[in-house]
Amino acid sequence: MNRREFNRLLTAGAIAGILPKTSLAFSSIQPNYELPQKGNARLLHITDCHAQLNPIYFREPNVNIGLHEALGKTPHIVGEAFLKKNALSQNSIEAHAFTYLNFNAGAKEFGKVGGFAHLSTLIKSLRSSAGGNENSLLLDGGDTWQGSATAYWSRGKDMVQAANLLGVDVMTGHWEFTYKDEEVFSNIDDFNGEFLAQNIKLTEDALFEGKRAHDEDSGHVFMPYSIKEINGHRVAIIGQAFPYTPVANPKRFIPDWSFGIQNQELQELVDEIKENEKPSAVILLSHNGMDVDLKLASVVTGIDFILGGHTHDGVPRPVTVKNSSGKTVVTNAGSNGKFVGVLDLNIQNGVVKGYEYRLLPVFSNFIKADAEMAALIESIRKPHLDTLSEELAVSESLLYRRGNFNGTFDQLICDALRHELNAEISLSPGFRWGTTVLPGQAITFEHVMDQTCITYPETYARDMQGKEIKAILEDVADNLFHPDPFYQQGGDMVRVGGMNYTCEPTAATGQRITNMTLDNGKSIEANKYYKVAGWATVGSKAHGKPIWEVVSRYLRDQKTINITTINSPKLKNLGSNLGNIIL
Repeated sequence: MNRREFNRLLTAGAIAGILPKTSLAFSSIQPNYELPQKGNARLLHITDCHAQLNPIYFREPNVNIGLHEALGKTPHIVGEAFLKKNALSQNSIEAHAFTYLNFNAGAKEFGKVGGFAHLSTLIKSLRSSAGGNENSLLLDGGDTWQGSATAYWSRGKDMVQAANLLGVDVMTGHWEFTYKDEEVFSNIDDFNGEFLAQNIKLTEDALFEGKRAHDEDSGHVFMPYSIKEINGHRVAIIGQAFPYTPVANPKRFIPDWSFGIQNQELQELVDEIKENEKPSAVILLSHNGMDVDLKLASVVTGIDFILGGHTHDGVPRPVTVKNSSGKTVVTNAGSNGKFVGVLDLNIQNGVVKGYEYRLLPVFSNFIKADAEMAALIESIRKPHLDTLSEELAVSESLLYRRGNFNGTFDQLICDALRHELNAEISLSPGFRWGTTVLPGQAITFEHVMDQTCITYPETYARDMQGKEIKAILEDVADNLFHPDPFYQQGGDMVRVGGMNYTCEPTAATGQRITNMTLDNGKSIEANKYYKVAGWATVGSKAHGKPIWEVVSRYLRDQKTINITTINSPKLKNLGSNLGNIIL
């Protein structure tokens, strides 16, 4: 492997009166993950691991469109523009970690990323170089209990075990809430750390019925914040769970809980903490998504750092946001165990005088696996190995999901739905999680589960009018491209199979989707019915077979997969958007 690119330096943003620095701390000879602490309090941040216990391949997006205030700004910059903004070299290991560029070659050269056994070794090293656990915190931004077969089968229990062994001190959530509420509480009871969420409360009916809550007076279901002492310094950690869980995921699993951004209540909480707790730093552990966090930082004052998740953006250079009484530094630490954010604070006389931030790519080939974590992972997976390792087909294409509109694995799912359910059109959710399969690799049942394992996997096939299909596309497009980040309520665009359309992201609500046609070129008529197949219904439960059974049956029949065309829309009036590279 070519290691000479490991010595690139990255520069971070600053808060008022602070001179920050960022570096990957890699030597020109070999990776060096030993980072001496720069300051006197260290925060380690992981997020959106999606239950990936073993190392994986994961391709970053070539389409991550930013509009309005987000135009041309982090995180809506991809490819070569991303490299230029962050001073990264072409074909470097950082270029492979942070972009989609030359992914196949980079994956072969640099290997897989993440893996909890390797992550454990790195975390232990980073905490040790800070002087031990008493001088550091490990924060988990959520989406930890969902995303793999073993997590689905154990209802997240396997990931609670892994997080405990990893030493997670604090976490918040999102996909955690796609288990039933009693399962969520059971997992939290088994979790050794603290689960925080200032923006989840019991509904009025649930309060009246005496349902479980952390605070019956305020209605908070979970602790809203925690004060942690790091090397003698008081640091406030506030939890911010995904605010639109009942919109993006089934409310039926958590009927007694209300969500929302709750920015006014957050401001009141920050003020209360600063007045009563006198912390040296206030940290928001967030699962809002990067754009929401950037706006939140501009309207809520008194937060020093937002350690963010949900949108899976690997952001090596944090963004500094001005607000009415200061500045807040906003970060996002990628996904799938691929990165560890390292935030070193220099606290003097009860205030942050300086900081250094580094976002470390976790390349498993260069980090020895922790034996205890490896043994736990082996014990979790051993009863299921025969099922997980079944080879269903061989891929001739790079299979990935990540991107605003479609991915080759999404196309595979859509093709399988149409073929197996005898449908003209297929719809698949715009999820951001899902591992990558290289050309020439066997597609295993585990790969299929990495893309589909949710608690509402049932498929459906029913007749829909053309205007219904358009309404679905328009609704999701508004979630994705609404001018106000506080109204961006979900993931990426719904994936489609068997049809094409034009999307104008900058158009008004209800006017973004035009020119809908079937693959044969015929226009989709508003009042005509079409057989549509799909899965993951949010409102009511569908009655078809789980999606993984449908896709697995298709793969066994096909034996070889070669994705040559993708039903991605034609984009209109985007200009030279730095978040849009059409391959």
